[in-house]
Amino acid sequence: MSQVNTQQMGRFIAAGSKDKLSGAIEALAHLNALHILDYDGSEDGFSLGTPDPSSEEVGRSLVKARSAASIIEFNGPERAVPSAPVRDSLSNELPGKIDDLLQAQSRIDELDNEISSTEEEEASLEMVVSLGLDIELLSGYDSLSSFVGTVTEPIQPSSLGESSMVFNSKNGKQNMVAVFVKNDKSQEASDVLESVGFESIPLPNGEGSPAERLSQVKGRKHDLTSEREELAKAIEEWVDVNGEDLACGLEVLERDHDVLTAPTRVAVSDHAFVIDGWIEMRRSDEVTKALEPFCLYTESDQFELIAGGGGHGHSDHHHHQEMPPISYQERSTSKPMELLTDAVGRPAYGRVDPTIFMMFTYPLFFGMMLGDMAYGLITMGVGWMVIRNSATNDMLMLGGKFLTYIGLGTLIFGYIYAEFAGWEIFLYDKLTYADGSYMKDSAGHYIYGENQSPVAFLANLYPFNLDHGYGPVADLGYGITLSFPFHRVGSHLEDLIVLTIYVGFFHILMGLAIGFRDILLHGNGHGGVGLVCAFFEKGTWMALLIGGWMFAYGFLGDNQGWLGAEEAEALMVPGAGIVLVSVVLLMWTLYKYHGVPFPINVGLAPIEAVGMMPTVISYVRLFAVGIVGVKIAETGNEKLFEPLAHIIEDIAQASAVDLVSIPLLLIGWLSVQAFAWILGVFSPNIHAARLHFVEWMRQYYDSSGEEFRPFGLKSRYVEVE
Repeated sequence: MSQVNTQQMGRFIAAGSKDKLSGAIEALAHLNALHILDYDGSEDGFSLGTPDPSSEEVGRSLVKARSAASIIEFNGPERAVPSAPVRDSLSNELPGKIDDLLQAQSRIDELDNEISSTEEEEASLEMVVSLGLDIELLSGYDSLSSFVGTVTEPIQPSSLGESSMVFNSKNGKQNMVAVFVKNDKSQEASDVLESVGFESIPLPNGEGSPAERLSQVKGRKHDLTSEREELAKAIEEWVDVNGEDLACGLEVLERDHDVLTAPTRVAVSDHAFVIDGWIEMRRSDEVTKALEPFCLYTESDQFELIAGGGGHGHSDHHHHQEMPPISYQERSTSKPMELLTDAVGRPAYGRVDPTIFMMFTYPLFFGMMLGDMAYGLITMGVGWMVIRNSATNDMLMLGGKFLTYIGLGTLIFGYIYAEFAGWEIFLYDKLTYADGSYMKDSAGHYIYGENQSPVAFLANLYPFNLDHGYGPVADLGYGITLSFPFHRVGSHLEDLIVLTIYVGFFHILMGLAIGFRDILLHGNGHGGVGLVCAFFEKGTWMALLIGGWMFAYGFLGDNQGWLGAEEAEALMVPGAGIVLVSVVLLMWTLYKYHGVPFPINVGLAPIEAVGMMPTVISYVRLFAVGIVGVKIAETGNEKLFEPLAHIIEDIAQASAVDLVSIPLLLIGWLSVQAFAWILGVFSPNIHAARLHFVEWMRQYYDSSGEEFRPFGLKSRYVEVE
């Protein structure tokens, strides 16, 4: 299948003698090709298989290894290592080392509890020590009620009666009080104390002087904390020495456990086994050949999607068609964009995979927004560093390539915009009026002179003849002229706004065309399929979009683009007619394919149709987001770098204040540039993702696909035997 589709899948069944099951599983484990479907117990005479007896021991070791891994942060080796020394370590010293680590962590947990308890006791003692009373005197009376705590103001003994005893003290800013009254006066004392904001405190246990006990508790806390610190340091040393061994051992144990417990996913009888699952058809022959020594029967049937029944996930209730899992095509260049597709969900089987399209459109959108050569180079540099340090981490590798791609898009548009670190690059000197303002032509573009700037060599990269820094390439209408340099902040601000709407129009139109193809071949998930259904479901929207564009193009009136004014205005009537017809067709679509009552459609269809306009206009964010970043960098250049350059240029005449301001201005300028770049990486990504996931994909995308997860031995840190 082509790159615009996912892998062609098939149902694979293998059966054989029960005594050959372990061999078949071992063969499948090395193939990494079969997505096993767990047996559901529905067939008479068959039951779930039993795990290999050695799986219990492996399971216990795996639990310990996972417990150890959850305690620490560690990295595996940068390159996959042979399995033999890893298995030797698992059979000898590694289990003991894991036990030592777990014991150390267990002791740390005990110490944390003891330290917490000690801290509570310490806090209690610090509260009562100022009262000057022994601990045993604070409570435990038969005929007296005691109240020990804090108040907002000291208590006068007279307020509690002659038979009471009151002890006031100061503990920092807190007022401490200990009150002792006869039991029959307890309620009266409680009322008085409540009036002054009394809050009781937990009393320490034991006897003796609180000051002495406090000293003992602090010593105990110090000993416990020291022991904990020593254990924490020992764990850090353990990680340095054994971290890679743990990563490798854990991977091998997980592999072994998966293989040894795999029979529990398979149907077995007294004498036979049956393995059922999904397979990529391109590997069907390979798997069949590998299982020949262990299986008496194998069958591989290519999955055939029932038209009109493939749009509701993997257990379609309309046609009862079980759907296969989704496996991407073998990719290299575009593989990083699978991260974007997976963020939404894998496409339904048979539908278009958007990954290959986003390989081009996502960096395009990102570059249009950030569009600075300096930031593009920085982003590509960060991507290269991530790739270089990814080692065996495939996700980091893909992330690094993704950064490289969007950095390249930024670099290309930075060249088109002629921007570098917030500066606009001019190939020729701009002509000025007597007051110093720049000359512009009737379209608002700068007028250049004959003198070349120091960066005029950049013009050599542009494949068109330039006329003093402004060379027309293509006229898009409404006065939009693609040229180099395309200064978005200066002369091409309005051009870029309309240009983004063009981009939105064609992007949405492409999404609708993809949806048209999917419904034509596979249906809409509501039982509809074929040309008629595709026309009403997606063709109506395509017509609405095109008709709306024709009307808008003509309505804006006098333009000097592809068409003259009269020709453009002539598009209004047919455009309006197409829109009206599309709205009527949309009414039928909502009724026929979505079950919306026709009377409701009379009002709903026009509302839905109008909703297409903000969808297209939302692409203006490609302009707006980029301008914010440019202005931030531009302000930093103007307010910080230019004063810095003036000081350095005339350093001989610089004052002491000027000399002190040099590092401050430099740090400030670098900080602004860093902020502009960071904002430029995050914000354009958010908006580029939104334009793809929300505006574009909703025109066609069905994300009900289940990921293809083949059973097998996967290598990250340890080579497969």
